[in-house]
Amino acid sequence: MPRQTVVVVKEHKRREQAACRAAGKEWSDERLLFPTETGELRSALNVRRNFRSLLKEAGFENPEEWTSRELRTSFVSVLSDHGIPIEVISRLVGHNGSGTTERVYRKQLRPVISEGAEAMDDIFGDDDDAAEDGSREEA
Repeated sequence: MPRQTVVVVKEHKRREQAACRAAGKEWSDERLLFPTETGELRSALNVRRNFRSLLKEAGFENPEEWTSRELRTSFVSVLSDHGIPIEVISRLVGHNGSGTTERVYRKQLRPVISEGAEAMDDIFGDDDDAAEDGSREEA
């Protein structure tokens, strides 16, 4: 886990424990990142409700259509877009192989058309470069 994340998570846990004590409740340390007010496991319904509430607060459109699975998809896509091999990403998200990671979770962050256009420019050069250096031949 990135060091910055470790620092943030430890501080988050400290705040959660303090809030629990301030409310006069007994903390149950289940080693959960986002527990209930007493440190216990949240129900799936509450996770979804909290997630959508955060999306709405952050200004996302149609937060009711989002699920927490989008976080996993974003994680896979961001790592993939930054050149991390799909096999490594698969292990990070707990998959036995890269097939599911590739097929279900990996989404291209940049439009494929832009990448195709850039590749064509790289292969054939663009008209501006060809005209400037005089290497463009008449067809």
